[in-house]
Amino acid sequence: MTKHYDYFVIGAGSGGTRSARIAGSHGAKVGIAEGSDLGGTCVNLGCIPKKLLAYGADYGFHLDDARGFGWDIPHDITLDWKKLIENKNKEISRLNGIYQTLLDNTGVELTNGFASFEDANTLSIDGQSVTADNILIAVGGTPRRPKFEGGELMATSDEVFHWPDQPKNVVIQGGGYIAVEFAHIFHGLGAHVTLLYRGELFLRGFDRDISAALAEEMRKPGIDLRFNTDVTKVEKNGDQYAVHTSTGETLECDLPIAAIGRDPNISSLNLEKAGVELAPNGQIAINDQYQTSAPHIYALGDVASRAQLTPVAIQEGHLLADRLFADMPDRSVSYDNIATAIFSAPPIGTVGLSEEAALEAGFEIDVYNSGFQPLKHKLSGRDEKTLMKLIVDTKTDKVIGAHMMGMDAPEILQGVAIAMNMGATKADFDRTMAIHPTSAEEFVLMRTKRSN
Repeated sequence: MTKHYDYFVIGAGSGGTRSARIAGSHGAKVGIAEGSDLGGTCVNLGCIPKKLLAYGADYGFHLDDARGFGWDIPHDITLDWKKLIENKNKEISRLNGIYQTLLDNTGVELTNGFASFEDANTLSIDGQSVTADNILIAVGGTPRRPKFEGGELMATSDEVFHWPDQPKNVVIQGGGYIAVEFAHIFHGLGAHVTLLYRGELFLRGFDRDISAALAEEMRKPGIDLRFNTDVTKVEKNGDQYAVHTSTGETLECDLPIAAIGRDPNISSLNLEKAGVELAPNGQIAINDQYQTSAPHIYALGDVASRAQLTPVAIQEGHLLADRLFADMPDRSVSYDNIATAIFSAPPIGTVGLSEEAALEAGFEIDVYNSGFQPLKHKLSGRDEKTLMKLIVDTKTDKVIGAHMMGMDAPEILQGVAIAMNMGATKADFDRTMAIHPTSAEEFVLMRTKRSN
């Protein structure tokens, strides 16, 4: 017998789970399908395992730094890779269980399997049919695979988090935040890392001063950054890989990683049977109400999002459930000043417009910079700098961009994002008392405009 639902969600990631359980709490009959572990990319193959491994990488630096503070740290400390991965897996399993509990507590019925459309109201899940008045597509994205010869030999983020042995030599293809974070992780966990990027400077779209400063800092401890270089072919010889580059070199490694972007995970959905159309970029086309070309079918998160970030998908999913089942048509998501972070070494936090984006948008701006060595490293001896930057609209005095590369940057920028969303001006920053001694105080102490 075919089950019928008021609302059926395809994908139990962050956005889909939030939307399903909020709809269930409003009294709707809700079903959800998931063919893999609950929690989606963020919990299983993205944000959470990445941050846990980044913490693991950071501990090696912390131990080195501790010697400058009088701690007698041996130099022959080793990493137990398998224990790190095992402990990471335990935490992910715990989170999977929490997602199951959240669904159970709001009466959402979970069907294990991958869903595809039979028609605009009917889904097939491993041979079982369900129908629904409203359907949400929240299937996220999947790592892009290289097209060159041997590209299938390269690991992506789907495989890296379960790599069985500690790698000694890693080659990473890509210049986005995922590539940069993997470079930090594997360097910090003891591997020699080479990062290849086809452009002149990685982190396209981020403030260029911040990107250039990070490149300088990454090179100091020995990460091999090679810009204007791409991968042309990969070969496997036993446990080793030969990565051929556009500059004619061949790099040997035991872990080649492709971090060249992500694509919407739609190949098995049979969207054409439901009349769901795609946007030119390959994502599902939606309007401001998250409706697809089939009005009762919705899409959100990485498969259709304006910003491919977990907190965005969560807010979108919550809002959609409120609109559909709690008569809250005026609810909206603010896409203004979305803060984001890169868990590199040192990390980056950023919110608002980069200098380049502000000029391209036609703003007349003042730029304030502050570069310094953090107090911690006066004793640790680590040659690591911090760079902070404010972009100010000269007509309104509003801060329209804030960027930081340095220790604790992601934690600091969250507070700055709140201030910017409240319309904070440079004068508001200036009249705010500093917390001393911190790095964060520099955001309220910068007084001298950069001369262009």
